[in-house]
Amino acid sequence: MATENGKLRVGVIGAGSISGLHLEAYKRCPDAEIVAICDLNGERAQAAADKYGAARAYTDYRELLADPGIDAVSVCTWNNTHAEISIAALEAGKHVLCEKPMTRTVEDAERVVEAVRRSGKVLQVGFVRRYAGSVDVLKRFIDAGELGEIYYAKASCLRRLGNPGGWFSDKERSGGGPLIDLGVHIIDICWYLMGRPKVVSVSGNTYNRLGNRAHIQNLSFYKAADYDASRNDVEDAANAVIRFENGASLMVDVSFTLHAAKDELYIKLYGDKGGAEVEPALLVMSEKHDAIINATPQIDHASFDATEAFGREIAHFVNSGLGRCETLSPVEDGLEVTRMLSAVYESAASGKEIRFD
Repeated sequence: MATENGKLRVGVIGAGSISGLHLEAYKRCPDAEIVAICDLNGERAQAAADKYGAARAYTDYRELLADPGIDAVSVCTWNNTHAEISIAALEAGKHVLCEKPMTRTVEDAERVVEAVRRSGKVLQVGFVRRYAGSVDVLKRFIDAGELGEIYYAKASCLRRLGNPGGWFSDKERSGGGPLIDLGVHIIDICWYLMGRPKVVSVSGNTYNRLGNRAHIQNLSFYKAADYDASRNDVEDAANAVIRFENGASLMVDVSFTLHAAKDELYIKLYGDKGGAEVEPALLVMSEKHDAIINATPQIDHASFDATEAFGREIAHFVNSGLGRCETLSPVEDGLEVTRMLSAVYESAASGKEIRFD
């Protein structure tokens, strides 16, 4: 479904900070046309429409979805509305790019899966790290067997001072803190590169010891548009060990705030023929002629670059919507990652390992 000129006509629902990356990418995509923008704040919706040349601005997403001149939507709203809006969009015959996490609960994720199956439309989950150029290169190494069987991965995304506040720290809207906001990315990219093995058990911990540390002076950090230091009921930090049916395991830890010397991000994979680091920069390890080799692929962006990755993600979504390819992050993967995230929270609350049948 597309216009006569072959472009996918797009509406963006939610005009907050993440929508800017979507809109900029759609603007650069020759096969996309930005038609409408929706936000609860009418002035913000109109401002974005003016900036990106959208013909229409809405304050009710239902009105946008009723617009026959729209083929596909990006859902860039609070986490607690992802399921509701995605299902409504699918039922309205639109393709959907839903920001991560796909939903807050497994039950909601299962409802979205059913809606995709009923509609026959594309739903692409916003696992943007899958679309990074560095990951594309590494995936080719992995698919060619360069790493062999990947049996262990570890990933860490730690902020020493980085609770964005606002809806991010309101559990009702977000579903959680750093685990669902940051952990979703690093758990997914490890699982994806490991070959998406079946999960058999999850053991996790969450901590709420420091609060948002709004009293800290002389050190700035990103704050949500609706930042309110008095509202914070999400975890400060979380960690987990996830075991898979093939014997592989994944260890992760994340934080919004932690008594650490510096922020830290690393993603590492270990196979029986080689290893790789995705962050802080792409590196591939192997053995040649009885020597250990660290190989550095020469690419434009050795680490995650938001502009590049969102550009590639949006282009892929547009091509999927136009029937040219399959999405790299289908709804079923959104369900599986939601299961893992939910199991970490459940394990932390119960103090027990969660096992999957």
